[in-house]
Amino acid sequence: MHVLRRLALLLIITTAALRAASAPDVAQLLSDARAAETKLDSRRALELYLAADRAKPDDAAILQKIARQYSDLVTELTTDDDRRRYAQTALDYSLRAVALAPQNPENVLSLAVCHGKLGIYSDTKTKIQYSRLVREEAERALALDPNYAWAHHVLGRWHYEVATLSGPARLFVKLFYGGLPAASTAEAVNHLQRAVALDPNELAHQLELGFALAADGQKEKARTQWEKGLALPSREKHDDLAKTRARTALSSL
Repeated sequence: MHVLRRLALLLIITTAALRAASAPDVAQLLSDARAAETKLDSRRALELYLAADRAKPDDAAILQKIARQYSDLVTELTTDDDRRRYAQTALDYSLRAVALAPQNPENVLSLAVCHGKLGIYSDTKTKIQYSRLVREEAERALALDPNYAWAHHVLGRWHYEVATLSGPARLFVKLFYGGLPAASTAEAVNHLQRAVALDPNELAHQLELGFALAADGQKEKARTQWEKGLALPSREKHDDLAKTRARTALSSL
């Protein structure tokens, strides 16, 4: 019996060692995923973050990162059905992250970004519903961290996009869907100026401020702002797309 007990104990120890040896190294997975993000390889980053999630389930930071990869990949897809599916998956992961860490402003703002992206591929009623959520979630993120530059960015963009809706479109929304919350181009400028002040090296903040200034009728300031943003190096996933959009607007002034 003594020999059998020793053999059983040895088997347990060996099995545990083998499991430990074969288990993914979460820290290494996360390090490799961040490296893939730096290289703007969202597909590889997504694979690695999903592997990290399998090794360490219900980690809010990992879930938020997965949401971001799905959201970033939307622009690489070729059909609206696939774009909608990826945007919805991003939202699902964001909701899980918020449920686990509701006081994290990055998680909360991720909801706003996902709702905004998903709204592009939705019917009119859903677009309006999601637009309201974008504002609510961006404001909630700011309440958690008043110095969160990206929350100011999202809220600023929301303000000028809603404020510049055409009269007929605004009337249609009001008559059939109860309207949208008040928005103003002045508030858009204020929020995006704050984003730039908090993070002046972020190209997206600089260029988006140009759009807010243009919407507010400040054309020459918009021109100067776009030129300033376009002079910055592209570093993030959507920087080149933002530059293309700004160049198009700049050429139309």
